[in-house]
Amino acid sequence: MNTAPASSAAAGEPRWLTDDEQRVWRAYVDATTLLEDHLDRQLQRDAGMPHVYYGLLVKLAEAPRRRLRMTELAKDAKITRSRLSHAVARLEKNGWVRREDCPSDKRGQFAVLTDEGMEVLRRHAPGHVNAVRQAVFDRLTPEQQKSLGEIMGIVAEGLQPSEAGADLPWLR
Repeated sequence: MNTAPASSAAAGEPRWLTDDEQRVWRAYVDATTLLEDHLDRQLQRDAGMPHVYYGLLVKLAEAPRRRLRMTELAKDAKITRSRLSHAVARLEKNGWVRREDCPSDKRGQFAVLTDEGMEVLRRHAPGHVNAVRQAVFDRLTPEQQKSLGEIMGIVAEGLQPSEAGADLPWLR
């Protein structure tokens, strides 16, 4: 909703979204909220885990020796260290992940995907990929898919400043 005149930006007022920008923004918010809910429900129903836990298992499965430092896993997952610690504790309880101390850093820990966790991932990946494909890729042309990837890459890059002191989830 654009309630301010265009000249208000010069007077220190916010640079309000145009009507077209507002439509794009709301479509993005609606789509991402509905997509996350759709994927979360699919994984809860089929695998008994939320989407964020599935993503952690995938990141560990793709890592060398199926292990990552906890700080690196938080960065890759774009979540706070506190949220990661809680998630890994739940995954440990299920037997899908284990923590190992880092031999070179007394404070550091690794998250390691267990064989049981890998099997859970193998069993549920086809259903998840199907849900993603139906919700996103089957609805877009190849050109739209490319554009979406480029746009989201630009947005993500802009939200991850490299300077010291940046307020990023995995640094909290």
